[in-house]
Amino acid sequence: MVILFVLIALAALAVVVAANWYLWRRLFRDTTRGPGRARRAGAVLVAGGWVLAIGALVAERTGAPFWLQQVLAWPGFLWLALSIYLLLALLAGEVVRPLLRRVLERRAPTGLPAPRPERVPAGGPRETPAPRDEREAHDERHAHDERRVHDGHGAHHGHDAPESRDAGEDRGARGAREEQESAKSPRLVAAPSRRLFVSRVVGGAAAAAAVGTVGYGTYGVLRGPRVKRVTVPLAKLPRAAHGYRIAVVSDIHLGPVLGRGFAQKVVDTVNATQPDLIAVVGDLVDGSVKDLGPAAAPLARLRARHGSFFVTGNHEYFSGAEQWVEEVRRLGLRPLENARTELAHFDLAGVNDVAGESEGHGPDFTRALGDRDRARACVLLAHQPVQIHDAVEHGVDLQLSGHTHGGQLWPGSLIAEAANPTVAGLERYGDTQLYVSRGAGAWGPPTRVGAPSDITVIELASLQA
Repeated sequence: MVILFVLIALAALAVVVAANWYLWRRLFRDTTRGPGRARRAGAVLVAGGWVLAIGALVAERTGAPFWLQQVLAWPGFLWLALSIYLLLALLAGEVVRPLLRRVLERRAPTGLPAPRPERVPAGGPRETPAPRDEREAHDERHAHDERRVHDGHGAHHGHDAPESRDAGEDRGARGAREEQESAKSPRLVAAPSRRLFVSRVVGGAAAAAAVGTVGYGTYGVLRGPRVKRVTVPLAKLPRAAHGYRIAVVSDIHLGPVLGRGFAQKVVDTVNATQPDLIAVVGDLVDGSVKDLGPAAAPLARLRARHGSFFVTGNHEYFSGAEQWVEEVRRLGLRPLENARTELAHFDLAGVNDVAGESEGHGPDFTRALGDRDRARACVLLAHQPVQIHDAVEHGVDLQLSGHTHGGQLWPGSLIAEAANPTVAGLERYGDTQLYVSRGAGAWGPPTRVGAPSDITVIELASLQA
């Protein structure tokens, strides 16, 4: 088992290294003429970005000093998101690259030989050789001068020496004059090759697309979640409860990036919906109560007619779940730890996250639901969608979950679909309905692409109304 884990880790490392070598090659090596500062700077950028990203992850998991987590989190996590979209954009550019070269070839002048790029000597660029016609004309002029000297004075051998010397001097002066004129004329250096031009265009477009995507996705998270409204009909819900509103809040992920200001935005958004009940379904924090207690303080201002309830997510067990359960209770939220409360018109239950099993505090559906009256409607709070199968067995009418973030960074939704029965939205499993929120915040990169954050207001509908 250990050997298999090591092999998987080595394979993953090889993929990451290969992907980053490809990224450096396309962005820096292929867009420059040769070794130099640009290539070295590119290597430092790529390697340094990953050092920061890994450092941010390790610092968060090991409980490093909070100031260090904050220093590493922003550049490290943003580089993580940026490298993903740089890689995707460059891979898309592989399709464009040959098409662009073909277009340039078609636009090139026909009937003339393609110029060969000249090597630039160490001492500076050299002169471009004159065209063949000019060289031939120059040679003919020299030959004509020589014939004139020979025909006019060649027979008088005793007197040809002075004239020959004068002619030689004339030719020497003329050659020096031509060299001076050539030195005054601008020297020509061959333009970049077609391949280099294409690499620069594709690389620049890929960089712009990646930066724009990550920038917009980060803005979407920092501005705060938007409200989503969903109507869910329940067969057992009495007519008096028709229109009952539950605000579902999941995956806020307060931590070194999203802090007190973000928590206040979430509270203001929830309170503006005027819900009857608030359900916080896990992954509230990424850190200890000591570090993040002040960031979570605005949750004390959550307001709902029938109160606010909380269940743990997997990240609470990375952050000290017992301490956070006590902290949210102090803030006015009621934790449902494998427990149930009977409201006026339906039962509200909550189970611990499956990550709690390692600490002996995993989900216990029997304790939460075993002795309830199944004639009453039941709403269950459970962080992970995979808990739906136990909910079906215990006759739950509606399960409210989060955890998936809707994939957060496309194409992460494809991975999320493989690991979860539902990634986002409302689906039915037998007589049980499952609603999965995409979450209010973000984990790792404070960025979302193709999975906007939300706070969902579930409006229960009675079929008897």
